[in-house]
Amino acid sequence: MKQKFKTLAYDWLPPAVLRQIRRRRSADIRFEEEYATWKDATENCTGYDSEGILEKVLEATLKVKNGEAVYERDSVLFDHIEYSWPVLSGLMWVAARNNGRLNVLDYGGSLGTSYFRNRKFIEPLELIRWNVVDQSHYVEAGQTHIQNHQLRFFETIDDCVQDIKPNAILLSSVLQYLRDPGKIIDTLKK
Repeated sequence: MKQKFKTLAYDWLPPAVLRQIRRRRSADIRFEEEYATWKDATENCTGYDSEGILEKVLEATLKVKNGEAVYERDSVLFDHIEYSWPVLSGLMWVAARNNGRLNVLDYGGSLGTSYFRNRKFIEPLELIRWNVVDQSHYVEAGQTHIQNHQLRFFETIDDCVQDIKPNAILLSSVLQYLRDPGKIIDTLKK
């Protein structure tokens, strides 16, 4: 219901009113501290590695896996999927160039959010292997509760690549959360 109201509001409200709403919402976000090091910042902030977040993500992902919900992103359940058509077309292009075989290394893929998001389109492929590399507690939860013959979980890029040879690499909104994104990109390029 909330989503329908938002859609209706965006369709009917004048742009000037929408701008005011957006300004007020963004006023709640403030960057007040300057930190000398990444370590100082992480000691004073919470993030995706917080204890309670995994529980919420796992609960939502299990609902999607079991067909009780349509889609999950960051522990929020949705009643419809908003596809990323550029990502999906890239994945299908890779599969087409590899005789219907898609072997994804999904870095920072949580509990398979992008796999479940695109499952409808990729399941008919000749071979699909979706390999998530994420934080160790996500990997453990994924291996215990989510993993199947298509979707697998790894703690490191090296662990994943030793087991599979990816023909696609997916990074969905993860680089800005990494201490050294350049190092991860260099590792993935190798």
